[in-house]
Amino acid sequence: MALTRFARTAIALAVLGATGAGHAASGQDKVLAELRRLAERIEKLEQRNSELEARLAATATPAPALAQRVEALEQANQDLATSLESDRISEREPELAIRLKAIEERTNAMGAPSRLAEALDGIAVEGSVATVAQRIDGDAREDGRHESQLSWRGDLGITLPAGDIGQGQGEFYTQLRMGQGDSFTGLKPTFTAAFNSLAFQTGGGSEETYAIVAQAWYQLTTPLGEAVESPHSLQLTVGKMDPFVFFDQNAIADNEAEKFLNNVFVHNPMLDSGGEVGADSYGFTPGLRLAYRNESGAPDWWQASIAAFGAGEGARFGRSFDKPFVIGQLEYGRKSHGFDGTYRLYAWRNGQYEGFDATTRSASGWGASVDQRVHEDVTLFARYGQSSSGKAAFDRAVTIGTEIAGNAWGRGADSVGLAWGWLRASDEFRDAAPLLDDFGFAARGAEQVAELYYRWHLNDQLSLTPDLQYVRRAAADPDAKAITVVGLRGLYAF
Repeated sequence: MALTRFARTAIALAVLGATGAGHAASGQDKVLAELRRLAERIEKLEQRNSELEARLAATATPAPALAQRVEALEQANQDLATSLESDRISEREPELAIRLKAIEERTNAMGAPSRLAEALDGIAVEGSVATVAQRIDGDAREDGRHESQLSWRGDLGITLPAGDIGQGQGEFYTQLRMGQGDSFTGLKPTFTAAFNSLAFQTGGGSEETYAIVAQAWYQLTTPLGEAVESPHSLQLTVGKMDPFVFFDQNAIADNEAEKFLNNVFVHNPMLDSGGEVGADSYGFTPGLRLAYRNESGAPDWWQASIAAFGAGEGARFGRSFDKPFVIGQLEYGRKSHGFDGTYRLYAWRNGQYEGFDATTRSASGWGASVDQRVHEDVTLFARYGQSSSGKAAFDRAVTIGTEIAGNAWGRGADSVGLAWGWLRASDEFRDAAPLLDDFGFAARGAEQVAELYYRWHLNDQLSLTPDLQYVRRAAADPDAKAITVVGLRGLYAF
């Protein structure tokens, strides 16, 4: 309509203009022809305008089909929202909702291992099962009979995070042990307490097998100073433990499941074979340990530690700190020409030591443990122990040895171990031995022990170790025949 009014106004103006122009010129016919042409164009424009207005009116009111489609879309959206409010999947639900829930379920399933890994973060599990078959010659027994022995032992250790106290980080360690079969018994007297240090069985004997809680202790390691990564730290350990985990350690001579089997080479003979450590019959005892570590000269480091452990009845949780076993240790680790070495010096006092004459009194002594790698394939070790007081059958002990990796013959994971030990009879024992029921001979000199093994790695978890042991002048008896023990150890460890 606006266009029509505009067209009419234009015509009127054109007529007026044309009239004025007609008074001034004689070509009136030309003006009339122009007016007709303008009128025709205006009529066409008005017709086109009407058509456009009709189309606009039709578009403003939705067609029934379009309205139905809009309504269907709104209903579908409502059904989808209702379906997504529930975690359950039903065949009546919209296909899009089913697909979304399936994707969500797969995503949650993929995230479950991550959540499990996060929950297990900081937990470490290690375990092993070992078996030993040995045969000892008849010279070790009064009746001259050869004897064979089969034993096995299993260990499972678990380390758990135990939270933080200030800047200190805590952890809890527990170890379960089980097994059957003992070391040889009924032999002639010898200072060598066990040819098979791996043998373990409970008091019920070889017919009964059940696990004991060998160790269960808490440890808090606290950095000293403002920096969390301080090179100085203090460590507190309390609980039931194996004292040799923290004292008298050695890189190649402290693990009977992998290295030497004879216990004069597993630990310092004065403490283990000589019995001055004072632990229970399984080798464990409750205690308290405090250690200071300094790594400011890294890669070199040094550490000082002291501990008190239950001895005698105390090792079996009876009067735990009545005359305990006390030990202190200084240790220094260094790297020379790329090869690691550790040097340890320690001293001890046991308030309830049982001597060779079955009397209980205090005993004291000191010792050293050294391991030094001198070549890519060769590591050496040495130990020394000396008794300062107490009725010890032998009062000095020296053990030395080496472990050689098999790279030279193309078996880098294999190794050969060789060790020799010297256990000198004490003056008191020499005087008393002829009068003692278990001995009854004139002791002099020293017992000498040697061991040779070859550890053959089948794979990362399995190994076989043939082992040969030799004892000369057992219990410092110059008339004693040499004893030979051959054996085979199998180990599965993870």
